[in-house]
Amino acid sequence: MHNLPESGFVRLRQIVGDPKSVPPIPPLIPICKSAWWEGVRTGRFPRPVKIGPRTTAWPIEAIRALIERLNDTASSSDEPEAVEGVEVRAPPVPIEAQ
Repeated sequence: MHNLPESGFVRLRQIVGDPKSVPPIPPLIPICKSAWWEGVRTGRFPRPVKIGPRTTAWPIEAIRALIERLNDTASSSDEPEAVEGVEVRAPPVPIEAQ
């Protein structure tokens, strides 16, 4: 499927990407943070869990299910805009340091 761990949690910057990080983190779901939080608020995207006083994350199973749902919606629709312009991509395979 995707290059995601079997279980665990992912943080927001792993979901929406962070091009300023070194190395850059490619997005799983390429939308801005405010659009992601709006989707969480409206129930379109999964709710986060607090794993610490200042740490919010999403269960990887919920993100995997969301990607499958978005891909199913995109493949069953004739119009690309049916998923509100969200293109779901698999993250690239990391290159081993030499």
